[in-house]
Amino acid sequence: MKERILTSLITAFVLTGLQAQNSSQTPKLVVGLTIDQLRSDYIEAFSAMYGERGFKRLLKEGRVYYNAEYDFFNLDRSSAVASVYTGTTPYYNGIVGDRWMDRNSLRIVKSVDDPNFMGIYTSESTSPQHLLVSTLSDELMVATQGRAEVYSIAPTREMAVMAAGHAAKGAFWINSETGKWSGTTYYGSFPEWVSAYNDREGLDFRINSLVWGPYLPVTSYKYVTTEVPQVTFKHDFSDERLDKYKKFKTSPYANDEVNRLVNVFLTNTNIGKDNTPDLLTLSYYAGNYAHKSNTEYAMEIQDAYVRLDNTLGDLLDLIDRKVGLNNTLIFITSTGYTDPDPADPPQYRIPSGEFHIKRCAALLNMYLMAVYGQGQYVETYYDRQIYLNHKLIEEKKLDLTEVMNRSCDFVVQMSGVRSAYSSQRILLGAWDPQIEKLRNSFSANCSGDLYIEVMPGWSVISEYSNTQKVIREAYPSVPLIFLGAGVKPEILYTPVKMATVAPTVAHFMRIRAPNAASASPLTGIRK
Repeated sequence: MKERILTSLITAFVLTGLQAQNSSQTPKLVVGLTIDQLRSDYIEAFSAMYGERGFKRLLKEGRVYYNAEYDFFNLDRSSAVASVYTGTTPYYNGIVGDRWMDRNSLRIVKSVDDPNFMGIYTSESTSPQHLLVSTLSDELMVATQGRAEVYSIAPTREMAVMAAGHAAKGAFWINSETGKWSGTTYYGSFPEWVSAYNDREGLDFRINSLVWGPYLPVTSYKYVTTEVPQVTFKHDFSDERLDKYKKFKTSPYANDEVNRLVNVFLTNTNIGKDNTPDLLTLSYYAGNYAHKSNTEYAMEIQDAYVRLDNTLGDLLDLIDRKVGLNNTLIFITSTGYTDPDPADPPQYRIPSGEFHIKRCAALLNMYLMAVYGQGQYVETYYDRQIYLNHKLIEEKKLDLTEVMNRSCDFVVQMSGVRSAYSSQRILLGAWDPQIEKLRNSFSANCSGDLYIEVMPGWSVISEYSNTQKVIREAYPSVPLIFLGAGVKPEILYTPVKMATVAPTVAHFMRIRAPNAASASPLTGIRK
């Protein structure tokens, strides 16, 4: 009798151990999906129009964090995706945006430009040379000694390359001039399955027949208010001439095009089919068409989410058929920003104005000449940053700290300026939440000597890009969702840091976190 009880206990312990081991098994495939401009509030607002395969499935079966936060300012595609996959901020990874002012050459630099590597199916020369730390992709390749299949697919070049990192086997994006899936010689030879797709099923063969209109009856689109009510909409890409591919990439059809290449990829490779974990990074678009405001294209943004819901469902079904969701860890998040809204109509009398950085720089230079004598003290400007002439200041034997402090005191008196920060104050000043975010956004290679904080409601006029951006400090509601591979379903509203994504996924794959990712992994995710 005692022997029988002992045998039963041993069997129970063994089975419990096996179940625990299986529940924490390394996923065969990790899929990272970054959706440009995806908003948590819109996921909720348009939920009545969704089916059961996309967002509703994610909310039911996934671990959903409704309030994920980036720890730095001036988010865009490059800086957000770089932060997700490096687990850190621009201060460490060097990617402050899609483009920036290079301090040495005083020229605008694009985040993934590199003349040393030719484009494939594109004239763009591309590499991740400006990415200064390792990524999740890099760490997986190191851990598996190059055996892992690591690829990146995105509508835009920046998102594809920042997610692919330094060591991936390929990064592919849609060429804005030809519609072909493009790549770079940096990642080695171009896969035959991508070339075959371009030659037989490329977007250029189909785009003239694509027309975007409402997916649902027009009476369904009632969740975004607008001063100009829309009856319906129709966007015919054959009429767009030279910009048709650029505008296509701001439509929900771009997400379907990503799925088409994912299908070809899963069919023609061994990804997710052995015991070595693989990584596939994807990107979608959830902003408005042609980067117009939601008040101008209210029906389009709602239809985009309806179609995104379907596309997500298609992706989940595709992964389930080809690899199995039980073998896959999927994480979905957003770039955390939206295209700027236009200035508020004057009849509402909301305080506003225009801030011209070019005029600010000119006035500051005149002031510094009055104080220190003739000279070009302001070397250049970009966005809301001013770059001082360090060589001139040194030649005149001036104290740089004094010049920067005087400059801040002068600039802060200008209309529309809430505060001005010197680079020394950003890097060495006493801690507060604003300083911390500014410090995380700073890079010695490209950040200015002065950062100007403009009042909310004011428009910043950019002479370089001939655009204007209305400053809004509203809290961005950004989702982070985990699904599959033993993930415990739960909806949480407590804020979490986006920097935790990379170490959390690395923990799932049992590899090192990226080398600048200092945040601890999220806990309580597994069943």
